[in-house]
Amino acid sequence: MKITSLRTHLVAPRWCFLRIDTDEGVTGWGEPVVEGRAHTVAAAVDELADYLIGQDPLRIEDHWQVLTKGGFYRGGPILSSAVAGIDQALWDIKGKVLGVPVWQLLGGNVRDRARVYSWIGGDRPSEVAQEALARKSEGFTAIKMNASPHLEFIDTPEAVHGIVERVANVREAVGDRFDVAVDFHGRLTLPMARRVLPLLEPYLPLFVEEPVVPELSDHLGEIVRSTSIPIATGERLYSRWDFKNVLTQGVAVAQPDLSHAGGISEVRRIAAMAEAYDTALAPHCPLGPIALAACLQVGFASPNLLIQEQSLGIHYNTGSDLLDYLVDPSVFRYEDGHVALLTEPGLGIQVDEKAVERAAELGHRWRNPIWRRKDGSLAEW
Repeated sequence: MKITSLRTHLVAPRWCFLRIDTDEGVTGWGEPVVEGRAHTVAAAVDELADYLIGQDPLRIEDHWQVLTKGGFYRGGPILSSAVAGIDQALWDIKGKVLGVPVWQLLGGNVRDRARVYSWIGGDRPSEVAQEALARKSEGFTAIKMNASPHLEFIDTPEAVHGIVERVANVREAVGDRFDVAVDFHGRLTLPMARRVLPLLEPYLPLFVEEPVVPELSDHLGEIVRSTSIPIATGERLYSRWDFKNVLTQGVAVAQPDLSHAGGISEVRRIAAMAEAYDTALAPHCPLGPIALAACLQVGFASPNLLIQEQSLGIHYNTGSDLLDYLVDPSVFRYEDGHVALLTEPGLGIQVDEKAVERAAELGHRWRNPIWRRKDGSLAEW
């Protein structure tokens, strides 16, 4: 069997799908993308295709090594995301050739279903409680919320109290048999993190995500020691080497993104390394159905999986949503806040090729917002 082509498709709302074809008619799908830089990642896939055309798709690990290390310049989100999508598609092919889901190739399932959470807003305190209750009524048992709008380097007591009010409103609405994760998107500085997080402790968040930007990862230990709240990070870390120093800081939850951190091959290794530090796995995935399927394949085979992010109904998905590119959306049917084991070969989903091709004719040029502080300087989005 030989690889004959790699074709990327930019589809709404902000995704990039990859199709890898073979000379024996087996097709694999992956999702290589950096949100806001989809065209750049697609170009990287095109460059990597020069090596892959004519190769045996089943030699996944050798291809991963060559694609990540065969060039003199390595790493970074663009290359790692291009490799991630290719890796997902190669695992999809291998599972289909052997007639088994990918989790079977990773050692078999350690669970029969995976817990998932939904996303709500957070920028407007008056709405978060209602949004959380809506997700609870849909059967979810956990949500993640934004903690704040943009913040100053050291913000006012009013801003600090606003953060606490958002989380308190949600906790009061949903009760104590429901989990609330709080995402800061790196908007806190170190002094703000030490001020804010202890004030959130009475509301027992499932975790606080990315309190500071990844450039400050070597200071995460200070934050861990300043609060009893579990600290999560990892969506902007791209390899096991990026995670190595973070894990020694004592973070509670590792959040590699299967479309950024080298795909199934590398995230499987990150998960195993995290387990050695008593760190749970909660893959980042505000993306499409291919990325989610890849996440679940790893999660079903990873003993330390805590919970899985998924994007159904997230505000980014205006115009197209998680299930719109699947022949059978029922594979992601959520019951009691969980998704059942994916049992079909490969990634366990069937991509609607015609829907993808129609969407790719329009494409997208999604860009994240640019936020500024009161003095006009750039703020973390």
